[in-house]
Amino acid sequence: MAITAADVKKLRDATGAGMMDAKKALTEADGDFDKAIEVLRVTGLSKAAKRSDREASNGLVAAAGNAIVQLGAETDFVAKNDEFVALAQEIATAVNEAKVDGKEAAGAVTLASGQTVDETIQALAAKIGEKLELAAATYYDGNVHTYLHRRSQDLPPQVGVLVEYTGDNAELVHAVALQIAAMSPQYVTRDDVPADLVDNERRIAEATAREEGKPEGALPKIVEGRVGGFFKDVVLVDQPAVSDDKKSVGKLLEEGGVTITRFARLSAGA
Repeated sequence: MAITAADVKKLRDATGAGMMDAKKALTEADGDFDKAIEVLRVTGLSKAAKRSDREASNGLVAAAGNAIVQLGAETDFVAKNDEFVALAQEIATAVNEAKVDGKEAAGAVTLASGQTVDETIQALAAKIGEKLELAAATYYDGNVHTYLHRRSQDLPPQVGVLVEYTGDNAELVHAVALQIAAMSPQYVTRDDVPADLVDNERRIAEATAREEGKPEGALPKIVEGRVGGFFKDVVLVDQPAVSDDKKSVGKLLEEGGVTITRFARLSAGA
């Protein structure tokens, strides 16, 4: 069957493939348009597989309702690609509507196209020529506040915070979301920190103090002080508040009648 320039253009428009790739696929499929699309999908997916050892450490974050997602790409050039940005928002919306938590569950959600999230991401990866991946997806079913941060005005948001809380102080919750974005805590309270992690920090603090030649009698106080410093780094309520460094975040929350039940901080790019 003769392959016309119009056939090639139609296939290119439908798949984003290059001219020679589209012509080759049509020839292999003997002019059958649907089979040619399958040929390009197989080729594209195999190319994507070859990119599996590369890191999709760039990208963006997007949010909708009670959901937030991180869609990874290799470069910031792709991170601001209109199709990539639109897909991230579509995924966030779909995750919110499906009320699923975690990237595996989110990857299995079906989009309007009939493809799953994972399938759609792989198809776009084949078209764009970079490794793309759903890096994270979180859905909370409580009362939430979302904050998205742009590191650069020419890029989409690359830091996203989803905070679940109880209470009625939107301004304070927003301030806490900004705190999480800026200071990267890992846990809400000390009780959330795994005991083995705390024990390890305590061992390191004691060994360091001994190495420094601190008096034996002073070790307990020194160790507890250094473990306290560790908590200020990783525990949200122990951190000095960015909005008022004379108070801890926990103190501000207590005064404002707000309790943070959990949070997610997603970060793409540098």
